[in-house]
Amino acid sequence: MAERTDNGIKARVVLQQCIHARLQINRGMVIYICFFQGATEDIIPKMVATLLNMKLCETSTGKYDSVLELPGSVLIVPQATLGGRPKGKRMQYHGNIGKDEGLKLYDTFVSLCQSELSACQKTDTFTEVKHGTYGNRQVLKLDTNGPYTHLMEF
Repeated sequence: MAERTDNGIKARVVLQQCIHARLQINRGMVIYICFFQGATEDIIPKMVATLLNMKLCETSTGKYDSVLELPGSVLIVPQATLGGRPKGKRMQYHGNIGKDEGLKLYDTFVSLCQSELSACQKTDTFTEVKHGTYGNRQVLKLDTNGPYTHLMEF
């Protein structure tokens, strides 16, 4: 993997299509997110638009829809370990953004996801954005219909 500072990556996201996840959500997707040094709020709208419109969720007809088209729910999990780099037998996280700056970006990301999802919500459906607590370890239970994980960098 190339150095983050050389290729300009400001955030790394792993998308996981799911059938059921706990913190309890409906059908939708899980977004694991990590911000790197140099990330700013101006990247958030592009990230949200890209992630929420990605056609990853398989429908009963075999077609793929975005979480906005289902409609579906979103679980956002802060995952600083996505920024880890091996050094010897250990992982180091020197490229990650500072905790205070990361919390601000994470809160902005969560808020924009909530706004976008509620703007697309149909009156007869229930969708929601749930999210973990930034900076804390959390227990996650996830049911999926197969390993369907995607790495995206912004």
